[in-house]
Amino acid sequence: MSTGKKVILIILLTTISFLVISNDSQAQDKLEPTITVRILETTDLHANMLAYDYKNRKGTVEFGLARTASLIKDARREQPNTLLFDVGDALVGNALGEYVSKSPMMIMDTHPVYSVMNTLHYDAATLGNHEFNYGLNFLIRSLRGADFPYVNANIYVDDHNKYDADDLNYFNPYTIVEKEFLDSTGKKHQIKVGVIGFITPIAAEWDKEAFYGKLKIKNIKETAEYFVPIMKSKGADIIVALAHTGMESDMGLKQKKGNSVYALSKVKGIDAILYGHTHSLFPSKDRFTNKEGMNLEAGTIHGTATVQAGYWGNHLGIIDLKLVRENKGWDVVNSHSYVKSIFRTVNDKKIPVVPSDRLIEKMMEGYHREVLGYMKRKN
Repeated sequence: MSTGKKVILIILLTTISFLVISNDSQAQDKLEPTITVRILETTDLHANMLAYDYKNRKGTVEFGLARTASLIKDARREQPNTLLFDVGDALVGNALGEYVSKSPMMIMDTHPVYSVMNTLHYDAATLGNHEFNYGLNFLIRSLRGADFPYVNANIYVDDHNKYDADDLNYFNPYTIVEKEFLDSTGKKHQIKVGVIGFITPIAAEWDKEAFYGKLKIKNIKETAEYFVPIMKSKGADIIVALAHTGMESDMGLKQKKGNSVYALSKVKGIDAILYGHTHSLFPSKDRFTNKEGMNLEAGTIHGTATVQAGYWGNHLGIIDLKLVRENKGWDVVNSHSYVKSIFRTVNDKKIPVVPSDRLIEKMMEGYHREVLGYMKRKN
């Protein structure tokens, strides 16, 4: 080949390479940026702030929000676009919860459970049935100490008539949290996250003193179908449901239909369900097999990302949502739900996966001494 032909060939190859790179770059430019949002869940903490077993009066590696906090911080380091929610039964269930309910400290001080949760910067929470065990006055007084919103959509003031149209919610039914998230190109976006809460209706039967003649609880699915379109109309890009109810409705409910996570998963417009109450795990192949609409690999029910994080802080629930821009808003195009344990079992021995958070331990030091003293006096 002559020198002239070689030069022409080099020029042609260079031109072709430039065109390929240019076209590839233009194709990349046409791809819509994506946002990955990580949603974290705790549930059924039952006042277990420390890695301490008050019943057996010894330390433990099996539960305690102080240890879950390390998982939360790890998850946030992995993914900066993060939201943290609690799904109820946070205040009642151990000696700490009992001590606080009987202590005059609550007149002025923040409930120690909320002191810890405030430190972890929760974005929102909902109520569990046990929140009502010590009465409405104690609950409302306690809630004032939470630096994050509480939502519940299906508890209403009992107005003693049969008309639904004039019923008033007792709590804020939902909130819309605005967060600044980074997309796949590093650009910042304001995303509006609608958060709505629900509670199992049997709570009104279990705590009659708090509910009878004062409050009533409506059907979960029907309530969701009413409020979700309203949240969308208020600009919610994605909607997260916090449901303190089981996969199936509670035994003993007069109206079981619609009062379960399985029913809630069929409501159009909900992008993620975080649930609790039954102290179980989801997704879990040990518990759920071949139930219609479930995808245990992805952690979805009828296509809706769903997670349940056990109890007492023994697991952290995680949902990763992938969002793409659609018209003027954002749509969920993919999701993955899973749970992480704070310990693992090796040769029948429980080994901690993460350390207990030292800041939380320090915060709870004084309360812990008081609780131990209270237990000695009680016995």
